Amino acid sequence: MSSHQQGRTDAVTISPSQEDMMGVVVGIDIAKHTFDIATLQANGKYRTKAKLGNDQGGFEVLQQWLSKYAEPQAWVVMEATGIYHEALAQWLYERGYKVCVLNPSQTARYASSQLQRVKTDKVGAKMIAEYGRRHQDKLRAWEPEKPKIRRLRALTHRLKDLQELEQMEQNRLDVTHDDKAIELIQSMLKHIRQQIQDTLAAIEKHFDDNDDLKGQRNLLKSIDGIADRTAGLLLAELGDIQRFEDSRAVTAFAGLNPKLQDSGTLKGHVRISRMGSARLRAGLYLPAVVSLTYNPAIRALAERMRSAGKAGKQIVCAAMRKLLCIAYGVLKSGEPFDPKLAIAK
Repeated sequence: MSSHQQGRTDAVTISPSQEDMMGVVVGIDIAKHTFDIATLQANGKYRTKAKLGNDQGGFEVLQQWLSKYAEPQAWVVMEATGIYHEALAQWLYERGYKVCVLNPSQTARYASSQLQRVKTDKVGAKMIAEYGRRHQDKLRAWEPEKPKIRRLRALTHRLKDLQELEQMEQNRLDVTHDDKAIELIQSMLKHIRQQIQDTLAAIEKHFDDNDDLKGQRNLLKSIDGIADRTAGLLLAELGDIQRFEDSRAVTAFAGLNPKLQDSGTLKGHVRISRMGSARLRAGLYLPAVVSLTYNPAIRALAERMRSAGKAGKQIVCAAMRKLLCIAYGVLKSGEPFDPKLAIAK
C-alpha cells in the first residue's frame, strides 16, 4: 500500500494570512468511505492527512492526530454531506470536541470568493479549515439530533426507498410478457406494498408517541399544499427548527437559494444552488405544484412572476422556496398558516 493510501501526513506551504489566528481549526472534507483533514500551523503551512477511513479505525487515527496537532478546545469543522458526516460528527461530539457542521453552500461561496478553481479532497479540507479559522466568531457548535428526529428521518428515508423500489418493479411489470416473470414481479410488488403500509403505520405511531412532533405536523398541515407525508418529511429533514437563524438559512439548507451563474453560456442567469438536502427539494416539488393552484400566497407569487415573463420552471422553484419559507415561519412562530400574512410578505 502506498504512503498516500496509508494517510501520509505532510505540510503544504501557503501564503500566511494577514489575520491573527484566533485558535486552531481543523477542517475535514468527508466522503462516503474516506475523509481528509487539514489545519493551518503557526508557520503558515497546512498540516494534512489524507484518505482516512470513514469508520471506527479512521476515527481512532484522527483522535491520535488531533492529540498531537490540535489543542483540546480546537474547532473541528466539516460540511453536511448527506449522511456521510453524521457518524464522525457524533463520534467527535461524544469525546468532547467542538464540532461545527456547515451547509455546503457556505464553503462553496467562500471557495468561489477565493477564486478556487481546483477541487480535490485535500484542497477541500484546507479550504474548510481556512473558512472556519476566518469565521470562528460565527461558528455554531453542532449537537446530535434528538432520537425522535433520528427515528423519524430513518422511517421517512425508508419509505422513500420503498416507493422507489415499487416504481422500479411496476416499470418492469409494464414491459414484461412472460407469465412466470409476471407472477414473480407481482409477488415482489405485493411484498413491497406491504412494507410501505408497515412503514406508514410506524411513522403514524411515532407521531402518536410524540405529542410535540404531532403538534408540529398539524401546524404544517394548516398550509395549503402540505399533507401528512410532506409534513413528516419536513420535520425529519429540518430537525430542530431553532438551529436556523432565518428563512434564508432554511432555503440554503435545502439548496433552494438563488445562485447567479458566473461563467458559460448561462452567465448572468439565476438558478437554485442545489447545494443542500436533495431529499427535501424532491419532496417539495409536487406540493409546490399543488400550491400553485390551492395556496393563495403561492398563487399570488406565481401570478406576479408570470406577469413579469418568468418561465414555468422558475415559477415552480420560487413556489418551492416560498412553501419552505412558509413552513419555517409556521414552525418558528407556533401559529397556523395565515394566507393574508403570507401574501403580505
